[in-house]
Amino acid sequence: MHRNTDIELRLLIEAIYLKYSYDFRDYSGASIKRRVNHALRQFDCNTISALQERILHDPTAFMQLLQFLTIPVSEMFRDPEHFLAIRQEVVPILKTYPSLKIWIAGCSTGEEVYSMAILLREEGLLDRTIIYATDINPRSLEKAKQGIFSLENIRAYTHNYQKAGGQRSFADYYTAAYDYAIFDKTLRENVTFADHSLATDSVFSETNLISCRNVLIYFNKNLQNRAFGLFEESLCHRGFLMLGSKETLDFSDYSKQFTSVLKQERIYRKL
Repeated sequence: MHRNTDIELRLLIEAIYLKYSYDFRDYSGASIKRRVNHALRQFDCNTISALQERILHDPTAFMQLLQFLTIPVSEMFRDPEHFLAIRQEVVPILKTYPSLKIWIAGCSTGEEVYSMAILLREEGLLDRTIIYATDINPRSLEKAKQGIFSLENIRAYTHNYQKAGGQRSFADYYTAAYDYAIFDKTLRENVTFADHSLATDSVFSETNLISCRNVLIYFNKNLQNRAFGLFEESLCHRGFLMLGSKETLDFSDYSKQFTSVLKQERIYRKL
């Protein structure tokens, strides 16, 4: 039975790639299996084959499945120490550039985009920065563009912001309406939201800083190396790369191309 499930899973992933060009073939097996099993219950399908049949004939069902395969888990100023480190160690170097390009890869529903924009505004850098915010999930990108987040999360975000060295009252950046916080639209004036897959797409710009946090944990080694190759190619000389707390460049094909600025905070610089 177990072997059948593995075969069905591989066929599903292959079908998604052939029909919709979304490539999950090099995602970590355990995480994809978990997400597909969760989706089975929601779709009321007894087998992965039944799910495959549905998504092949119904693009809307595929978009629903995509929400399970790319579960957006994010918060503003997540790991505040990381943002504090950017403020203290990275910003002084960024200030030496006349203009900046920043790529937030796997931006999900936009929490990190707004966090970065707020930090850059407080440091006087937002006006000369272009931010590329990319993700493979069009629904997440749509949500990110709106900049509307649930008020019930705002207390936690405020706490994170303060710990990240925030210089103002966090409430200055949003308007509360009903159960939502609507973030100041000037924060995204210089943001370009775009559909981009680290599995299949190529580099699109020379950047000074790339943040790709808590995305690579879902990739196998081949796909991690592909992503690191894209980042290395995209970064300018001495550009910065930021990863999530459980991710590392060590043991990758690109470890020699970078130096660690702050090991604890997973901040690296291209050599």
